[in-house]
Amino acid sequence: MKGAHVILGVTGSIAAFKAAELTGKLKKSGAEVTVIMTESAQRFVTPLTFETLSGRPVLTDMWNRSPVPEPVHISLAEWADVLVVAPATADFLGRLANGMADELLSCTAISIEKPPILAPAMNDAMYRHPAVQQNIATLEKRGCTIVGPVRGRLASGKTGIGRLSELDDIIRAIRSALRQKPKLRAKAKRPRK
Repeated sequence: MKGAHVILGVTGSIAAFKAAELTGKLKKSGAEVTVIMTESAQRFVTPLTFETLSGRPVLTDMWNRSPVPEPVHISLAEWADVLVVAPATADFLGRLANGMADELLSCTAISIEKPPILAPAMNDAMYRHPAVQQNIATLEKRGCTIVGPVRGRLASGKTGIGRLSELDDIIRAIRSALRQKPKLRAKAKRPRK
């Protein structure tokens, strides 16, 4: 993984603290890690934690001034070898499945040509909901790699499926994606004028 450019997207879940450990493991393996945090993720873990572990500025706002002339989400998409979102909330999965993008992580996710790796984490009732299952199926059809979730103790104290996958499983998926040639998305048909 040495020299690989990894974007780690962190969304608002109690499992966000595990993303900090994932950042450290990726950095230790030689990857360059840029972390993008959603606003809700910042309520669980501070950007300073990820900045310290990655050795790079954490990005939280698509309106930050960029030293490059193009929009930051475009330059990030071109820089990245892989985008992994861990944890990926039900909200983020739904927004990505429907092409909704109004903040930095979702804009980057739909700008990158390589389908992202998504590691869902949420309550078991949320995970089993038909809308969430449909969104996951849609994302898989588009080439996204879905890692987990797994069964285990949840933030609610219950045991069920919805727990973030083990970090080693997420890292295996990242390694696998880096070995593969990029799967380019089918070009959308433009309406004729």
